[in-house]
Amino acid sequence: MKLSQIKKLLGTVETVNFQLPNGTFVPEHFHVTEVGLINKRFIDCGGTVRSETVANFQLWDANDFEHRLKPEKLLNVIQLSEKVLGIEDFEIEVEYQNTTIGKYDLGFNGENFELLNKHTACLAQDQCGIPSEKQKVRLSDINAKACCAPEAKCC
Repeated sequence: MKLSQIKKLLGTVETVNFQLPNGTFVPEHFHVTEVGLINKRFIDCGGTVRSETVANFQLWDANDFEHRLKPEKLLNVIQLSEKVLGIEDFEIEVEYQNTTIGKYDLGFNGENFELLNKHTACLAQDQCGIPSEKQKVRLSDINAKACCAPEAKCC
């Protein structure tokens, strides 16, 4: 989800709830302790220099049980971060501490914001020996007689 999308959604929801991938919710007394900009420069395993920029939200489960973040308050913090930090319409990455700090993509299911699992991937598969996905073939579709004939020289 991009920053422009959450800003639009915050104008339509009454509460801000974040649902974890396992279906449970971040406790309703959470705080958004940071709205930031993360720039990452790196070299992939194929030697290509890459960069990635995301808007970052950090959620914190505080002992402040009476706290409830209102959509307007989060929208104000986002707008301030855009102005002060120069944050553009980047994808949002959410950090939330469970057993360790997890990083999540952000979605919306029509009612709640969803913390979506992020996944790693090789960005240079063609250069680091990752085989391409094997084509699935039904054995009944193979013409065994043509393939295994002595003149085919394949057996």
